[in-house]
Amino acid sequence: MHSFTIVSINTSSRKGEKKSPVRTAVLTENLGIEGDAHAGFLHRQISLLAMESIEKMRSKGLDVGPGDFAENITTKGIDLCALPIGTRLKLGDDIAVEITQIGKECHNRCEIFKQAGDCVMPREGVFARVLRGGVLRKGDLGNL
Repeated sequence: MHSFTIVSINTSSRKGEKKSPVRTAVLTENLGIEGDAHAGFLHRQISLLAMESIEKMRSKGLDVGPGDFAENITTKGIDLCALPIGTRLKLGDDIAVEITQIGKECHNRCEIFKQAGDCVMPREGVFARVLRGGVLRKGDLGNL
């Protein structure tokens, strides 16, 4: 079993903006994170991005961190974009999610792309649906 860490949990009340870190979040089955603007999408209920991907952008000179790519959950220690669609992850003690999409089409160039000429979220971010809900805390472990 491969373990990884939940580095940050990030939410926003409106779409199209950076997300702010929260210490805990309630994930609801077939909905996503309660109070987040993206909750309720059929197959893109939550988004995940690896801290390793954020560090790639930092190496290009950008001052970015968790939530700046509008991801809900920032992980460390797992290559998210290498996971096939259908992979199930356990987050914290109770939560189960299933990877439903890898990457996304970026219709409007975000501020990060404008600054660096690149953005990792369209290639390395993943989306998932919540199979079993629960409370997730910053620092919790996840398992593959």
